[in-house]
Amino acid sequence: MGMTIAEKILAAHCGREEIRPGEIVMACLDLALGNDVTAPLAIEEFKRSGARKVFDPNRIVLVCDHFTPNKDIRSAQQCQAIRNFAREEGIDNFFDVGEMGIEHALLPEKGLVLPGDLVIGADSHTCTYGALGAFATGVGSTDLAGAMLSGQAWFKVPVSILFHYHGRPGRWTGGKDLILYTIGRIGVSGALYAAMEFSGPAISALPMADRFTMANMAIEAGAKTGIFPVDEVVEEYVQSRARRPWKAYSSDADAGYAKRHDFNIDGMEPQVALPSLPSNVKPVSEVKNVKIDQVVIGSCTNGRLEDLRAAAEVFKGKKVAKGVRTIIFPATQRIYLDAVREGLIEVFIEAGAAVSTPTCGPCLGGHMGILAEGEKAVATTNRNFVGRMGHPRSQVFLAGPYVAAASAVAGEIVHPEKIVGKTRAKSGR
Repeated sequence: MGMTIAEKILAAHCGREEIRPGEIVMACLDLALGNDVTAPLAIEEFKRSGARKVFDPNRIVLVCDHFTPNKDIRSAQQCQAIRNFAREEGIDNFFDVGEMGIEHALLPEKGLVLPGDLVIGADSHTCTYGALGAFATGVGSTDLAGAMLSGQAWFKVPVSILFHYHGRPGRWTGGKDLILYTIGRIGVSGALYAAMEFSGPAISALPMADRFTMANMAIEAGAKTGIFPVDEVVEEYVQSRARRPWKAYSSDADAGYAKRHDFNIDGMEPQVALPSLPSNVKPVSEVKNVKIDQVVIGSCTNGRLEDLRAAAEVFKGKKVAKGVRTIIFPATQRIYLDAVREGLIEVFIEAGAAVSTPTCGPCLGGHMGILAEGEKAVATTNRNFVGRMGHPRSQVFLAGPYVAAASAVAGEIVHPEKIVGKTRAKSGR
């Protein structure tokens, strides 16, 4: 029996010809990632071990993005600890205020993650890099400490589940809608500790931004990783960014899958995840009379330039509804600058939205957009658990940028066509 993409990547990094699901393996890493929440504990454990030097300063990335710009003294001290460690260890890939971005948008943009890589990050949404055909997964801070010391990590080889999509979705529908639909069908444990492999003609038609979104939310289905085959779209994205050689892997025709799901998404309309699970999904047309207090557009899930273009298409010439706070977070400084050059930021500000420097703050209820008791928000983020963005008795509805922007204008959750009409989307999604 052949092997899947995920199995081949793990095997290559173990120096083996073949591995099978369920095996425990030690594998050499291409990259280890930490942020301002998770890296300080890893640094503390690294120093406690007696280690003097990291295994390779060029293969460690540290990003201050969760509570930055620092919201209080504690977050300032956390970033200071990372700053000092990066200087002591000669870690060049350290990104701070002014050059940092939301980590899972920043690393691909910088060409730090490439096809065929094995990457761990002390953040659950590290699985985002599977869009590039890499095996990427989240770990705890102590695992990150061990990786910084040894350059290795242990893995239980996951089973792979094949997700095959065909058909052409509706004009307002993108990767966020596909992954919400998928999680709605299989549930938040439907891919538990599995590698979600995405395939099919509908996947081949997706631009990179939508692929990153889908891979990002694989963890919301319980997956170990989400992974895409490397095709011309991935190659074009990588070629201008790659700093080192890379290798693409593809699943064998006789590869073994634990399950296969086939989805016909022809004509699919935008999807919305209602509180308080990413699996509580309905088509937007079935979400009625939900008045909202806040809209958040951004995050590692939907803060890329294509997402901002989609939102701007809806906002252009319109105003945010009175009483709705709308906050937009470009995912990196480069995306922010491109949005300025394209006139998108002007559209947002004229519509009555606030635009922020890149930060994860509102996504995890950390800062810059906290919800009060009883408030409701539409967010392009990845989780809507109880208390995720603020008060335990607030509510979060997950959606793509078209629905989020349209809802900001309407003051309630609506289909984008209600705001823009039935004209064809022009954002390039």
